[in-house]
Amino acid sequence: MPSKHALKSNLKLYSLIDTHAHLDELQNLDSTLDNAREKGIVAIIAVGSDYRSNIKTLEISQKYPSFVFPALGLHPWQLGEFNSSQVNGELEFIEQNISQAIAIGEIGLDYDKRVVKRASKEFQKEVLALFLELARKYDKPVSLHTRYAWRDGLQLVQDAGIAKAVFHWFTGFSSVLRDIINGGYYVSATPAAEYHEEHRRAVKETPMDKLLLETDCPVYYGRGTRYRSAPGDITRSLGAVAQLKRIDEAAVAEYTTRNAIEFFFLENVIASPHRHRKPPLSTRAPIVIASEAKQSQSPLNPGRRSNDNNKR
Repeated sequence: MPSKHALKSNLKLYSLIDTHAHLDELQNLDSTLDNAREKGIVAIIAVGSDYRSNIKTLEISQKYPSFVFPALGLHPWQLGEFNSSQVNGELEFIEQNISQAIAIGEIGLDYDKRVVKRASKEFQKEVLALFLELARKYDKPVSLHTRYAWRDGLQLVQDAGIAKAVFHWFTGFSSVLRDIINGGYYVSATPAAEYHEEHRRAVKETPMDKLLLETDCPVYYGRGTRYRSAPGDITRSLGAVAQLKRIDEAAVAEYTTRNAIEFFFLENVIASPHRHRKPPLSTRAPIVIASEAKQSQSPLNPGRRSNDNNKR
């Protein structure tokens, strides 16, 4: 494994990017992000889940410019309390703040019976189609949750003409994975690649040029001894990929960091690890707050990622 000095001094070769983190749910954020920097992380894509989460994600990105980059979205788990008007309010807020968004996400489908009981498959697909249309309109990459809905998720992405999509924490069928890769899309590896057999298979079958690293923090990981993840645990994703691919960690870091920079258009906007850079103008724009009537009435549940089995 490269030294700490190598991690800090060579961005393209040995630095790491967490491409999917729920920073709005973390406590002790300052110390957590300091720890992430110490482990070689040079950028974090912070994903939003609904109106309140998106606002907090934007605020965090403005506090940590050129290090935290916001993605704005509406998680399918949030749809149980939504109507069409509220969905439109979420879309309006994101469009009003689109200049600050590095991507659209977390969005997607979840066909777990507990989720479908509250938000039908058809309603989920209708909502996802709207967010994909927004992403295509502004040429934004998308970060997708597709638990048990892998084929439908891919089909909607293709139907929308999305150029860049990452199927985060993928555990789906190999046949769908092949079509994802053939479509030019990406898959991300989480720390669950250390032990979760379906995820390990997917990571192993994904070519290095289509693979990203993520933590999905603060989800709990582990079998037996469990831990609540933070961005610094991206090193676990790195190590798991290296073991599955039978290549050294430096090569995995080089591939996945380069992939993330290209996928999220991060070239020239990541601050040097040795000096602070002024944030791009887009990240310093004021956050546009939607009217009270358009805001979601479904508060984010901070504990919803308490079980890794719920995030496949």
